[in-house]
Amino acid sequence: MSAFWCESALVGAGGESVAVVAGVRLETEGGRISGISTGVQPRTADHVLNGVVFPAAANAHSHAFHRILRGRTHDGRGDFWVWREQMYRSAAELTPGNYEKLATAVFTEMVVSGFSSVAEFHYVHHRADGAPYGEQHAMEMALARAAEAAGIRLTLLDTLYLAGGIGTPLSPEQARFGDADAQAWLDRLASLRTETARNFPADRVSVGAALHSVRGVPEEALKAVAGQLPADIPLHIHLSEQPAENAACLEAYGVTPTGLLARLGLLSGRLSAVHATHLTAGDIQLLGDAGATVVMCPSTEADLADGIGPARALSDAGAVIALGSDQHAVIDPWIEMRTLEHGERLGSGQRGRFSPGELLHAATSGATASMATPIASVLEAGAVCDLMAVSPDSVRTAGSMPTQFAFSATASDVTDVVIAGELVASNGIHLRLGAPGRLLADALKEFS
Repeated sequence: MSAFWCESALVGAGGESVAVVAGVRLETEGGRISGISTGVQPRTADHVLNGVVFPAAANAHSHAFHRILRGRTHDGRGDFWVWREQMYRSAAELTPGNYEKLATAVFTEMVVSGFSSVAEFHYVHHRADGAPYGEQHAMEMALARAAEAAGIRLTLLDTLYLAGGIGTPLSPEQARFGDADAQAWLDRLASLRTETARNFPADRVSVGAALHSVRGVPEEALKAVAGQLPADIPLHIHLSEQPAENAACLEAYGVTPTGLLARLGLLSGRLSAVHATHLTAGDIQLLGDAGATVVMCPSTEADLADGIGPARALSDAGAVIALGSDQHAVIDPWIEMRTLEHGERLGSGQRGRFSPGELLHAATSGATASMATPIASVLEAGAVCDLMAVSPDSVRTAGSMPTQFAFSATASDVTDVVIAGELVASNGIHLRLGAPGRLLADALKEFS
């Protein structure tokens, strides 16, 4: 048993009923909070966390290799084709060895920024020519080892990707993303689950499933997944990210992508729809009625000019909002929180679309259904002891109410990060791996 004494911490029942309380002592056992006291002084053996302690954030959508693209896709005016060319070039250069090194650095950047868990939307399965690696699940195990090294909880979303567009085969650049058919993917997914369970603790590394998009998975394959995917794992999909996706789906199937998922029985509370930027009113209602999670990635959606998704309308309809960093133009849970709200304000012309409490919920327990690993939403007995401490007197946060840090703090203000009751990062440095900037600079040398 160990204990953390927090100078102050956000405690309570969640939502708007939480409060910042001084002198909070968290007793831990087995990586979970076993007891909590408030208004107390630290004991001699306690780990002291200064500042304001919050639950650590959950990153509900990541493509780790896209970190290569940061600051490299803006030549000229940096249109979509500049981005696409760099993305495919980076994907082609990945090997199990350099991907493990890169992902370790990316996951380390997440940890020091305040994330304790990540859902990795993974589709780079095979060799560049599409042939399988000699070692089964070579790429997937590389990502799992990277997460283990960084200490982050990983939900590895093995992705089905069969087509380059509706009625279009995979391009040569996409060959390594694909499988022979849906059944081959289902078989590989089952094998991956067995291999992962054999090698990693389930609360630290686990497997989920993803469908790349309705463009990337034909209708017959979607039907096979709906009928055969195990019910106990999360399912993710890129949904209505671009108007062209909607138009193609309407032409091919007579319904929107959301409507197609509903028709095939794939729309449920275990589904996480990523982006969902261009939805009809009917789509919003379908997602809300299903209680689906919608993973918004505000910094990426801005970087890619995807548009502003209807987050407020989705939440009001009954969908759960979660946040992800996607292509990692920014890895910062606080910036994602306020960019979500700022997008809503810009789109509506109104302030106060989401409260600070709702934004914090989106950055933490909003991702619960998206993840196969546990998430702490509030500091309470029984919750996993995943924490981030934030400085209240930086040049950004000085004078801010701690309950409103979503509108002032950044990852630079995260002073300490605890995962499963272990202090893993302090003042931007990973306690085992060192400075993430150094790790990233070294890993990125292997990519053009």
